[in-house]
Amino acid sequence: MRFISWNVNGLRAVLKKGFEDIFWSFDADFFCIQETKLQQGQVELDLPGYESYWCYADRKGYSGTAVFTKHTPLSVSYNLGIEQHDTEGRVITLEYEGFYLVCVYTPNSQDGLRRIDYRMSWEDDFRAYLTALDKIKPVIVCGDMNVAHEEIDLKNPKTNAGNPGFSDQEREKFTQLLSAGFTDSFRCLYPDKRDAYSWWSYRAAARERNVGWRIDYFVVSDRLRDKIKDAYIFPEVMGSDHCPVGLDMAW
Repeated sequence: MRFISWNVNGLRAVLKKGFEDIFWSFDADFFCIQETKLQQGQVELDLPGYESYWCYADRKGYSGTAVFTKHTPLSVSYNLGIEQHDTEGRVITLEYEGFYLVCVYTPNSQDGLRRIDYRMSWEDDFRAYLTALDKIKPVIVCGDMNVAHEEIDLKNPKTNAGNPGFSDQEREKFTQLLSAGFTDSFRCLYPDKRDAYSWWSYRAAARERNVGWRIDYFVVSDRLRDKIKDAYIFPEVMGSDHCPVGLDMAW
């Protein structure tokens, strides 16, 4: 069973850059996207064989998530059910017989860590949400989690120390998530793999030079570890400042 996650940085823009061809090339069971940057009715997307679920931000042209799936869920829920978090379209949860799938677009703490206090609140509430689900059945959570966890996860850790996405606070929250019973699927299989990134700045030819960050993840409940067949990063796929990441599960 194949899962794909991609921060498209604006679905309307990436539709002009071959999104549908990319989508079909993966033949995924689940295709999750973040940062759709649109409102209901702003795109017509015909993907035969797939059901689609959308979570929109109140603010136009901002944030947003979507999931396309070949498999009809038992239930679908949107956001976290917490007022301060539920206006930005950041979470979709699909329930299946054997697992929950959660698509997330984690809030960026912004330049100068202007939004770090909110980010810390989000992290605690999102972790509590995942651990509550995990008590019922295993969880697969994917998306742009806006943190490079360890120094190996970005090209220039020294010069980025304390910056958004690599602050001690954000890294510690990711550690706390893993300690709560979750596994970073990519690092589970490839603990020492370097130069494996999913996001690059548009500046200074960063992508061409592979000066990047790994901030897009598939994180799974610890008890799903033995179901992980492979975890992927697809840097050759263009169209966004992020590339897709993938997970194959043995079901």
